[in-house]
Amino acid sequence: MGDLESDVEVPRFFLCPISLEIMKDPVILSTGITYDRDSIEKWLFSQKNDVCPVTKQVVVDIDLTPNHTLRRLIQSWCTINASSGIERFPTPRLPISKPEIVRLLKDTKSPQLQLKSLKRLKTIVMENEKNKRLVESVSAADYLAGILSTGAGEISGVDGFVSTGVDEAICILYHLKLSGNGLKSLFGITENFVETLTRVMQRSASYESRAYAVMLLKSMFEVAEPIQVTSLSTEFFKELVHILVDQISQKATKAALKLLISVCPWGRNRIKAAEAGVVPVLIDTLLDTTEKRLSEMIIVILDQVCQSAEGRSDLLKHGGGLAVVSKKILRVSPVASERAVRILYSVAMFSGTARVLEEMVQLGVVGKLFLVLQVDCGSKMKEKAKEILKMHARVWKRSSCISNDLISSYPS
Repeated sequence: MGDLESDVEVPRFFLCPISLEIMKDPVILSTGITYDRDSIEKWLFSQKNDVCPVTKQVVVDIDLTPNHTLRRLIQSWCTINASSGIERFPTPRLPISKPEIVRLLKDTKSPQLQLKSLKRLKTIVMENEKNKRLVESVSAADYLAGILSTGAGEISGVDGFVSTGVDEAICILYHLKLSGNGLKSLFGITENFVETLTRVMQRSASYESRAYAVMLLKSMFEVAEPIQVTSLSTEFFKELVHILVDQISQKATKAALKLLISVCPWGRNRIKAAEAGVVPVLIDTLLDTTEKRLSEMIIVILDQVCQSAEGRSDLLKHGGGLAVVSKKILRVSPVASERAVRILYSVAMFSGTARVLEEMVQLGVVGKLFLVLQVDCGSKMKEKAKEILKMHARVWKRSSCISNDLISSYPS
């Protein structure tokens, strides 16, 4: 719009209540108030507000109805006042509608139309946040989960159509960025949707689809109920280990680690994770990485899994297990240091054989525990280090690998 002359008065009802500018594309919210489309979409979807700015009512229906009458009035007013430098707004392009999305979803059930419909749906979802919420509001997750449940069981790497349909469906479902309630509903959409995503991780030839599967699972388990967390299969953990081994992408690796952190506080899951071979893979990753956040997550998981006999056994079988855990103390973060000391405590308390205790001395683990007592760090960590040293003080005092200075400083 050009510069307005001082004697041109804009009717107040032409102005958007949010931007206070003339509305280019007036739309009516479910609360009955008209806003400019760009302003109200930004308010609802980008800023994630759920109330009407004017009435303060909670917005339940996010569908926006074009106010054609008001738009025509504004356009006519602009034309009449063109001599004052006011430009006429063009008629806006019609946005995607709920009926169109519903039609696309129904078409996904047809083998002939499925792929074309999914590709169109993906374009819509990727366009903006408003489209994501609109697609979610018409129960798109049900359709997409159905495609995945059917297709994931048939993925063979040979049937290109089935595989492609699964790839498109999981891409859309991940990028929908479902709300908390939407994520919770995924658990009950099919008989066991977690198993479906596990099969995608296991059978899909696409690294991208496997990454989307683990990232979607990570989001789901952030809102999961305990019963859903405690009913996981060993296969689930095996596929997470494969994700870590294959190093599909940094996002997928971090999602797999976060997922393990969220499910391994439960005792049975710790055993399943250990049986799936997670400990040696985590140690190898810890030995190779210098990234602090990655190291912290790995140490947290090792602490959880090493609370099981199976986890501790795998840690001690690995040639670099004790050494790398000890090395990371005071080098990564306070959280990582405290968890690393807890791992050493679990080993000393429950697996402290003569061979293990000697190895802890030779690898410098005992020396690192003494260092913990001498530096400024968390009191809980100091107490745990002191308990470990007291626990096997007689054995370690006899070792020729410990200096007299350290012996004299043993806590009483």
